[in-house]
Amino acid sequence: MGVGEPPSRRRAARWLTLGVVVAGALTVLGLVAYWPRGDAPELPPQPNSYVDATVSNVDTQACDDFESGGTTSCRVVSARLTSGPDDGDEIEFQVRATQFDVPELQEGDEVVLLDVASSPPEFRYSYFDLQRRMPLLWLVAGFVVVVIVFGRAQGARALLGLAASGAVLVAFVVPALLRDSPTLPVALAGTVAIAFAALYLAHGFKLGTTVALGGTLLALAITSGLAVLVASATQLTGLGDDSAQVLRVTAEALDLRGLLVAGIVIGALGVLDDVTVSQVSTVDALRRANPGLLRRLLYREAMRVGRDHAASTVNTLVLAYAGASLPLLLFFAQGDQPVDRMLTRELIAVEIVRMLVGSIGLVAAVPITTGLAALVLGTGEAQRVNDGFWPTPGGEAAGRLAPVPAAPAAPVGATRGDDDPASG
Repeated sequence: MGVGEPPSRRRAARWLTLGVVVAGALTVLGLVAYWPRGDAPELPPQPNSYVDATVSNVDTQACDDFESGGTTSCRVVSARLTSGPDDGDEIEFQVRATQFDVPELQEGDEVVLLDVASSPPEFRYSYFDLQRRMPLLWLVAGFVVVVIVFGRAQGARALLGLAASGAVLVAFVVPALLRDSPTLPVALAGTVAIAFAALYLAHGFKLGTTVALGGTLLALAITSGLAVLVASATQLTGLGDDSAQVLRVTAEALDLRGLLVAGIVIGALGVLDDVTVSQVSTVDALRRANPGLLRRLLYREAMRVGRDHAASTVNTLVLAYAGASLPLLLFFAQGDQPVDRMLTRELIAVEIVRMLVGSIGLVAAVPITTGLAALVLGTGEAQRVNDGFWPTPGGEAAGRLAPVPAAPAAPVGATRGDDDPASG
């Protein structure tokens, strides 16, 4: 802050900075308190392994039907192993008509096979998934190139923030949850740490970033409280997902409802920081265009942009969740259940809660962040500026720009004198 800044602006900046520092200190305490220590719960040893293979032939044959004792039609797939101790060997595996999760395989498809060495040779290998390693690596490389080319140094810093976010999730959140630490405190500590790293790495250590961070943290607090309240009111158990059902066996002390709430909070952060940074940038741009614009006018004009941004982002958020749940909706729509019963099933209700709670937090972030930005970055009184414009005094238009009156025209035939700045 400059020496000539209004005292109210300096006070607002100090209080905001103090609040962010306190939040950072509490986050550090949370990271220290819940940092994963000791060994994670041991899982039963898995005798299975996975190998890569390339399909060389697909043939339809009659296979033994163990249920009826007769035979049934199945696909016998020949493939060449491309990894594992038997790399290069030709093997076969069967795909029965009841295996609906296996796609139509063709020659040249690269697949991942489950290798159960203790099974008979004809049943040792079975389909697990398609190989996607290389396309995903190319996609990641393209993403990095586009971000750096467009964003340059700031894009590179944003990638560092993304890497830091992933590191917090992998090194802290996931291991701490596996060791049965309290779900919501761990998620909040990890989410706030991600917010600090992502915002300051991408946008630098400056006052505007601190304002965006303050708005993000307040919106996260609202989102967290609402997620806890709604998850309890709707009696969500966290058991709607197959993975959660497995966790109930492998990590029985894990709070599945808390895990659901943690997912909502972490997922909301990605949208919140987008909105908060945009609102701070809008307020700062208005302030730079007219340093004398009053705070209330800064807030009002920036909120116009914020409403447009929030409306479009909420639509994006809703469509993203609806698109992710589309196969599930189609599956339920094939039945004869009433619509209200279908929508209140936990699998669908979880996505509705996730979508609406995230949208409420997003909408709340707009006025919160805009108000903080106008308070900290704006001025409390109109100031004369030296760029050819003055704010008009008083009334509804106080703080607006008014053009400087034009200088009297020189008499016809007059010539420039030595005192004309443009002469010489």
